[in-house]
Amino acid sequence: MNLKFKKPSKETQMAMSKVAIGEDNEDYHSLAEDKLSSITNHDYAKLVNSGNAAILAIMNAIDGLILIPDEGGWSGFKQFAHFLNKDLKLVKTNHGLIDLEHVDEIIHSPFERPSLNLNDESSKSALFLTSFAGYTAEQNIKEISSYLHEHNILLVEDASGSITDSEGKLANGNYSDIIIGSTGSPKIVNVENGGFITANDNSFFKNSSVILKTVKASNITACGINTELDFANDTLNRTIEATLYLKKKIESETNFEVFHPDKRGINVILKTDDHKGLSYKLRHEFILDSHGMVTKCPNYNRLKTKAVALEIKNLDISCLNNDNLDSIVDTLKKFD
Repeated sequence: MNLKFKKPSKETQMAMSKVAIGEDNEDYHSLAEDKLSSITNHDYAKLVNSGNAAILAIMNAIDGLILIPDEGGWSGFKQFAHFLNKDLKLVKTNHGLIDLEHVDEIIHSPFERPSLNLNDESSKSALFLTSFAGYTAEQNIKEISSYLHEHNILLVEDASGSITDSEGKLANGNYSDIIIGSTGSPKIVNVENGGFITANDNSFFKNSSVILKTVKASNITACGINTELDFANDTLNRTIEATLYLKKKIESETNFEVFHPDKRGINVILKTDDHKGLSYKLRHEFILDSHGMVTKCPNYNRLKTKAVALEIKNLDISCLNNDNLDSIVDTLKKFD
């Protein structure tokens, strides 16, 4: 089993190096932002220095209630809501997948209505979620978007794990009002730092202009994002294919239960009562150039239950062949 941690493509590394040493003085912000706008079907895009910076800037521009999943989201959602003193409400989920019935309960609760501002176009509330719940199961973004828009609520999609989705179900500005993402390591657009925001409404950027100036990405990062976007679709497709392959084999050949086995995702989460022991053993089996690919749960960013997540998204796509994937399954068989 030959597993390697995901790195930026050689083309991206070369392009960034030329900017860093002054051989290339092109302003890459506009090029990358135009490319992101085209990919997400949004009119406007901004590059920032991290995914968390993108969350901070957008959450600052939203005046109403902030809704987030009760698990399978991103810890930055909660952290920045508290930092900005926003009204925050957790939405019940099905192991990370948004439960619209619970959203409906919140919307129609007399206790929540004042902060929801359902009839105020200038002070909208927003649901923040990740394209893949816990990185393991795609949200039904189209359905969620349709429901939220009926009730004058914004949808903010963290597309760090889904940008350039071939099926157009995720990271699509026709559904999500705002799309944010990280381009840090080891994301789908893997530049080792940076992030992005896209939207059709430029007021989100104007309302957080000071923050956006403060967290603006460097031209080196902009160059990396511009180049890496060209490889992101292949990276995403191969990671999804590998994850679905693993989910199917683990379900059929081991005693482990896989969460959301039929859903697209970029990691595999295994239910286990021995989450501490199993995660410890697997960390010693799966070694990626001193990096890891095992996350112990309960973990808000994955699932808040006893489980172990295999972060297939951390693997370089050169490793995503059937021999390596079969070896991962064989390793799990030793511990099921």
